Amino acid sequence: MSVTVDGDKSGSVPGRLRRIVRGPRPERVPALVGTACTLIGLIDVAAGVFPRFRASRMHAVAEVLPGTLGPLSAALSLSVGILLLLLAHGLKRDKRRAWRAAVVLLPLGAVAQFAWRHSVTGAVLSLALLALLVRHRGQFAALPDPRSRWRAVANFVLMGAGSIVLGLVIVSAHPRRVVGSPSLTDRLEHVLYGLFGFEGPVAYTGDTDWTVGYSLGALGMLTALTTAYLAFRPEHPAARLTEDDETRLRALLAQHGARDSLGHFALRRDKGVVFSPSGKAAVCYRVVSGVMLASGDPIGDVEAWPGAIERFMDEAKAHSWTPAVMGCSETGGQVWTRETGLDALELGDEAIVDVADFSLSGRAMRNVRQMVKRIERNGYTTKVRRVRDLSDGELARIRRAAEDWRGTDTERGFSMALGRIGGPGDGDAVIATAHKDDAEGPDGAGAGGAGDGSASPYGDLKAIIHFVPWGPDGMSLELMRRDRAADPGMNELLIVAALQQSPRLGIERISLNFAMFRAALARGEKIGAGPVLRMWRGLLVFLSRWFQIESLYKFNAKFQPRWEPRFVVYRKSSDLPRIGFAAMQAEGFVNVSLPLPRLFARRSRARGPQPCAHLTPTSSDQEMRAA
Repeated sequence: MSVTVDGDKSGSVPGRLRRIVRGPRPERVPALVGTACTLIGLIDVAAGVFPRFRASRMHAVAEVLPGTLGPLSAALSLSVGILLLLLAHGLKRDKRRAWRAAVVLLPLGAVAQFAWRHSVTGAVLSLALLALLVRHRGQFAALPDPRSRWRAVANFVLMGAGSIVLGLVIVSAHPRRVVGSPSLTDRLEHVLYGLFGFEGPVAYTGDTDWTVGYSLGALGMLTALTTAYLAFRPEHPAARLTEDDETRLRALLAQHGARDSLGHFALRRDKGVVFSPSGKAAVCYRVVSGVMLASGDPIGDVEAWPGAIERFMDEAKAHSWTPAVMGCSETGGQVWTRETGLDALELGDEAIVDVADFSLSGRAMRNVRQMVKRIERNGYTTKVRRVRDLSDGELARIRRAAEDWRGTDTERGFSMALGRIGGPGDGDAVIATAHKDDAEGPDGAGAGGAGDGSASPYGDLKAIIHFVPWGPDGMSLELMRRDRAADPGMNELLIVAALQQSPRLGIERISLNFAMFRAALARGEKIGAGPVLRMWRGLLVFLSRWFQIESLYKFNAKFQPRWEPRFVVYRKSSDLPRIGFAAMQAEGFVNVSLPLPRLFARRSRARGPQPCAHLTPTSSDQEMRAA
């Protein structure tokens, strides 16, 4: 998805945008309404489920809130409460469709209260909240988020599971009215029957049978209706890079790609893009969990960055997305904060090696030097070539190996991963490969064998490193993959080979991994570090068990790089947890979506070039491009 407008606004962002970002935020009413819906929804659910709640001191509060009391009113209270809970988040984010649903629900709730409970106060409060929504309807104008039919499947699973759990609570909430002593199996059977509107094996005295029956029926109806709504509503697919967008981005990278080592990663196909009015700059992004996540610096002429940033902020405001930038440079952070009023926080450091200064000699490189020599003595050889110099057969074999050697079911990478090898237009990328004949493996099985002397399906290929272009004289590390049966140290071997062969390819600088919180790790282990810094370093070391923060830093430090700081740009401190969670989703460390069945996933991968994460965490080589 791209936005282009004639004219040039390469100067500073107009005052209108400054007022949007820096002036009084018009979010107080949506936040108030969303909070009110949450509280009312919780009380309504409690009033519909727990009979003791209706007889407790909280009954005085529940009397004046939307909801009803009685066999049918309990189901109505439960339904209204759940729907308000579902709408609360959308109202807080200014969503127009959530506003429309609330406007329809509130008068229905008011009529139900007056008809079933004769509660004038409760009806008046419902109408007062309705009036507040109508009075501030202009603030609820955000467009829908990207969505697909899979949301209906997710809703059915989650709502169905939630209905069963809540149904068990409803069935068990009337112990004094239960006839006999039904088992858990009987209660579960009663819930399942009740969700479909049938009477189950559990019996009650008085009118409790009707209360439980209506409540379970309401849960089943809500699950069916919300699933049907999500299944049949129009799709709003996530933004994807079109062929025209990619052509324009490649033209910008050809002119300005040397400025940022992450520029080539803007060509990921799962990103959207907004262009500056002049078309001389662009910002690429992905929307994850309501966060509009950009990565790296804007692409193109620095003078035109403000125009692209303005378009990015306008798009975020139109959808009520939370704007954020991951891994921008110091220059990029200065422009973002100056033009939008956002804040920046140092996230870590990028390791950059200048080819002319690299050498294996000296005490500092002793460990790397010894490891490389040991591997070479074991019979491994290396090749460093441009992708365009590979034959079709060899490129296909490298793609298959990279896919099969991936250590996780989910592809990882976003800000520092391209997601493909050898795609059209990527001929300038560099691939370093390690090779060893299967006959030379231990016990005659080869590095890729299983100990039975069988040949590897990838021939003598044992490890792969893929670099993407960084301007005309640089390259940036994209992925590292190796056969798990190969000797440890394949990554060090191939990085050294790439550095040694770089002059032949015209490469003068190489960007390696990004090390999160490197400064804290480095300072925290020095003599004289204070208790707070040591405690912070200890926490990072503990988290490294899952995210390889410390191991990635130490891996980078082996090559004596220079460190370039990278920053996260955010709107307010309270957004940081949400931004962090969205970034982990984008990078593939957290997967909250339902995966395709394995059969369809294989067919999907077979349609095009294999997507590749930046690094497979295998055995001792668990360093990642972006932790």
